[in-house]
This record gives sequence, structure tokens and C-alpha cells, in this order.
Amino acid sequence: MFPIRDHNPSERVPVVTYLLIAANIVVFLTYLPHLGDERTLFGLYWQWGLVPAMVTHGEGYLGFFTSMFVHAGFMHIAGNMLFLWIFGDNLEDRLGHVGFAVFYLASGLGAALLQVAPAPDAQVPMVGASGAIAGVMGGYLLLFPRARVDVLVIFIIFFRIFPLPAWVMLGLWFGLQVFNGVANGAGDSGVAYWAHAGGFLVGMAAVLPSWLAAGGLGFWRRTQGHPDHPEARYRMVKSPVPRVTRRR
Repeated sequence: MFPIRDHNPSERVPVVTYLLIAANIVVFLTYLPHLGDERTLFGLYWQWGLVPAMVTHGEGYLGFFTSMFVHAGFMHIAGNMLFLWIFGDNLEDRLGHVGFAVFYLASGLGAALLQVAPAPDAQVPMVGASGAIAGVMGGYLLLFPRARVDVLVIFIIFFRIFPLPAWVMLGLWFGLQVFNGVANGAGDSGVAYWAHAGGFLVGMAAVLPSWLAAGGLGFWRRTQGHPDHPEARYRMVKSPVPRVTRRR
């Protein structure tokens, strides 16, 4: 399942979202030539990623910040930037540019702490913006639980786009992170599931004051969980390829 867009247009240019996407891409390009060199990459991840064992011994604190801008490959950065592009603009619209920047960094920091806490001696560097972006997703879910999200479902040779309420898509994603976190334990599983789940919860908590200021449950009743402005409508373009009927 891949979200490709939502029906929740922002009412201002999401400057911070675009800058974050650009910063992640620029950092990725700096070490792109070394993607096939495992030794060099591991040294880079060890230096700029977050290593719980180093933090436990009073070192590597800069990794809490720098790890948010380092990714492990094309699919890693592509997936993260896709989610940030879809959900980040609406949080920035609600929180403001400065508020969203603070929220994003706080979500990433909280996610990292919740990954370190259950496995303080882990020596696998944690890299990626997933924790911060999970916070964006958590905040989005609280504010717009029924906003429509177009999801591309791929099952072997079956491809189809389904419009789903945000609570279904994001709730399923969060559930998978918790399930995988429990199934794989808190150690060196290779994927920071607890950072994802932790960032999601941190993001919901950080957006809670904004949700309450908007009316809390009254905001949900007023909007029925949809965006509090007109939704975007997308029209499928008819294919220019002529239909060929079968002769009997």
C-alpha cells in the first residue's frame, strides 16, 4: 500500500516542508557515489547516524539531529519524502512555518529517544527521517481523521487506487509498526519500528493543543473529521487510446 496524495489542499505554500525535502535530497546526493561501498557507508552512518550504545556512554548526541537527514538508499529516502510531501503541508498550514519546523524536529527527537530507551546498548546506527515524519502522520490523524487519502494497492499483478479515510491508512500503518516492534524485539532488527511508533505518538501529543484550541471534539463534530476547508477533487483523465471491441 502506497499513499500517492490526499484530498486536503493546503492554503499556504508549505515552505518548511519543501525545504526539508530539499535538505534530505541534497544530503543524500553528497554520498550517492558511495552507495555500493558498504565500509564507507557504515562509517558514514556511524558518524552521522544515532548509535544508542554511544549515547548511553555519553557520546554521539549530535546524531539525534543529523540522523534525520541521512538515508540508507533510494527506496528509503523516496518513501520518507513521499509521506512528508503528502502529509507535511497540512500540518505546516495549521501550525505555521516556525511552529511546524519545531514540531518536526521535536517529533524526530522524541522518536529517537523512544528507540534508544528499550535498547540502550544497540550498536546499529539509526538513520532516516521516519521518526519525524511519523510525528507528522500522527498529528495529521488527530486533526483530519477522515480526510481522503488515495492509496495505490499492489498485489502481485493487481494495481488499483482506493480513496481511504486517513484513520484507516494511518491507523493500519501505526498498527504494523507496533506489531513489528513487538515481533522483532527492541534490538538490532534493522528497522526502527519503535522510533516510528514513538514518533507517531509524539506527533499526536504535540498537535493536541492545536486540536483543543480548534474545539477538540467540537471541531470533529463540526467537520465530521474532514478537512475544515473544501476538499480537492481529482478527475481521472480519459485515455486517448481507442477501445477495440471484439467481433463475434
